[in-house]
Amino acid sequence: MLNVAVLGATGLVGRTLVKILEERDFPISNFYLFASSKSKGKVIEFKEKEIVVEELTRDKLLNKDFDLAFLTAGANISKTYVPLLREKGIVVIDNSSAFRMEKDVPLVVPEVNPEDIFLHKGVIANPNCSTIQSVIPIKVLADNYGLKRVVYTTYQAVSGAGMVGINDLENNTTNKFPHPIKNNILPHIDVFLDNGYTKEEWKMMEETKKILHDEKLKVTATTVRVPIRNCHSVAINVEVEKDFNIDEVRDLFRNSKGIMLCDDVKNNIYPMPISADGKDEVFVGRIRRDETVPYGINLFVVADNIRKGAATNAVQIAEILIKGGA
Repeated sequence: MLNVAVLGATGLVGRTLVKILEERDFPISNFYLFASSKSKGKVIEFKEKEIVVEELTRDKLLNKDFDLAFLTAGANISKTYVPLLREKGIVVIDNSSAFRMEKDVPLVVPEVNPEDIFLHKGVIANPNCSTIQSVIPIKVLADNYGLKRVVYTTYQAVSGAGMVGINDLENNTTNKFPHPIKNNILPHIDVFLDNGYTKEEWKMMEETKKILHDEKLKVTATTVRVPIRNCHSVAINVEVEKDFNIDEVRDLFRNSKGIMLCDDVKNNIYPMPISADGKDEVFVGRIRRDETVPYGINLFVVADNIRKGAATNAVQIAEILIKGGA
């Protein structure tokens, strides 16, 4: 049994993480929940107990004795508190972008690179939500056919921007997004970089290469915010290194951990957010040959961005970590 803390426990991801820890019966002895001052005193139920949320401060963290911390409060909070936690010898699973591209920080999707978990030096990073759901089927293709190039086009739900994003959709406001998201789509997630890409696009490109351990892989992305509450969708075009049979590809996905094959277009069966909502699997379908290149594959991938795209992935990392005794 472990003493566990969640920093950012009252946000969308934090609350979902607490729920998943309970669902999966994670072995917790003492459980501590932290959030900002405005959430201090809120009560969250966990395994029929009521846990009072404490204000996140340096002194509070120093006075608590815990072994494992989940951080879900954003990059600035992670940059502030991760060094303190590492110094105390606490293992951190960080959901923010703060440390993902640091060389000594493993960036992990358990279905793809679980072995990297044990290379940690106190911090393990959770990838970007769209990256997580994308690399799972891509890894299957890489293992069986090799990879040459990956092209992403995302359709990302407003929950990826937190409650303020959901509120913009439901109330037709622009507190989070620069334009109305209701009845609209925005080809703009995170800030624009000098090369015209957004930071979200950069994250997907660079994180894919790091997770797959293939710095030479050609990856490009266009990320788009769409007016749905939850679940991200990604259209993925993959160019592989050798020929394949589409039925064989379907069988590989069907038999791969973490994937739900959803590919029967004659019966209108394909991945949709309405199907993936509340699930931990990555739904894969619309599998077809790209006939513009010698060995190209198109697929459509949908997942719950708050669960598998964030909270569930973090808990799965922790489960592997404790089973390995690290």
